[in-house]
Amino acid sequence: MVFAAAYGPVPALHAGLAMRPWVACATDPAFSPLRVAPRPDPANQDSSLGGEQSMTNGPRMVELDVLRGFAVAVMILVVSPGSWAHSLPQLQHAAWHGWTFADFVFPDFLFGVGMALGLTFGRSLDPRDPRAFWLKLCRRVLGLILLGLALNYLAVVAGHLGAPPTGPDDHTTWRIPGVLQRIAGAYLIAVLVLLATSRRAAGVPMQPNPPAILAVLAVLLIGYWGLLTFVPVPGFGAGDLGMAGNLPAYVDRTVFGTEHMWPLGAASWRGPILYDPEGLLATLPASGNILFGILAICIWRRPERARIAALAIIGLGLVATGLLLDPIFPINKKIWTSSFVLLTSGLSFLALLVAAALLRARLTPLWPLKVLGGNAILAFSISIALSALSAIPLTFGGVTATLQERGFAIVSRLIPEPYEASLACAFGVVAFIMLLVWPLHRKGIHLRL
Repeated sequence: MVFAAAYGPVPALHAGLAMRPWVACATDPAFSPLRVAPRPDPANQDSSLGGEQSMTNGPRMVELDVLRGFAVAVMILVVSPGSWAHSLPQLQHAAWHGWTFADFVFPDFLFGVGMALGLTFGRSLDPRDPRAFWLKLCRRVLGLILLGLALNYLAVVAGHLGAPPTGPDDHTTWRIPGVLQRIAGAYLIAVLVLLATSRRAAGVPMQPNPPAILAVLAVLLIGYWGLLTFVPVPGFGAGDLGMAGNLPAYVDRTVFGTEHMWPLGAASWRGPILYDPEGLLATLPASGNILFGILAICIWRRPERARIAALAIIGLGLVATGLLLDPIFPINKKIWTSSFVLLTSGLSFLALLVAAALLRARLTPLWPLKVLGGNAILAFSISIALSALSAIPLTFGGVTATLQERGFAIVSRLIPEPYEASLACAFGVVAFIMLLVWPLHRKGIHLRL
């Protein structure tokens, strides 16, 4: 079961809410001061999905680093337990409908991607220079896809070295969808939305157009509900939201074939593969989390009091709307339902407020999250590589066991309670990865695609 980590994710719009701050963002090119790092960041001249996010020639937005670092830290906790049999329930993804704490993390990372995009679109990612714009966009999207495929292939390599398969086949197959591939697709959609809707003025960087983004969000989320409700799936009919009969699962089985999908996307252990949680069609609503992140930046540019009130009202409103829609369109991460987008985006708005409050109070040491957030994609990639490595059985002193099993056995001698020992192992992996990326952070190096 260790191999689940190498394959899985770490796992009606209320458009009228606080419209005024969003509308103001579209017309006001001025920027309110952002909280910045204590010292200027020498590498901070661009934005990417896993590293930079500041204005051109500007300092970093520390709240975003903390938010993104939190998401990456929990992603690592989810995929790195000492024992899969003793992983805490809230660090496991919901089996199907419903949600857990773990289900919030990936959408929160996408929300951070949207914040970064909102800060840099029209500046370091500037459509006024078409050649540079399209080259940078293609480099990032293709880079993420290729990196995701390479990380997925580590599972195949580990399988050849003895790691047991987790899917129905007796050998490990190469999964095509993945977390980074989902980020790439959702990011591409969000950029194209900005390109189509942003307001242009001579001599002024392009500005996001919040009312237009809200309209696109409404079309995406209502349209996705319509697709899953009214488009029939062969053999199941229309409106089936079960593991096998939903439209996204059918599309993925048709396009990729089950041999190239998530091996744990089954109703039972090593059963027939039915779905992939990072499939093609569900990338459409996933881009909604990025678009909400862009809107959060529009609000963030307003005066502090108005900013706090708007973020809180919108966050609570989205959470309430997502929960109210659950009986109509169930909250489900695996197929990324519209109610799931609203719920998780609302929680991300509130998490941004919490990050800002903690930074202001200076009561909690947040530098580990800043370190992970500054090189988020790198930290996540290291965690997937370590997960693949930890599944390979090794023989020492005549005893064959995986690194994960050996680590859990050692920690269990110090912490007898198995769930606590498993969680301690996961925190140990987080600390190890943070130490690996710390030298880059200390030198102001933030790797980007």
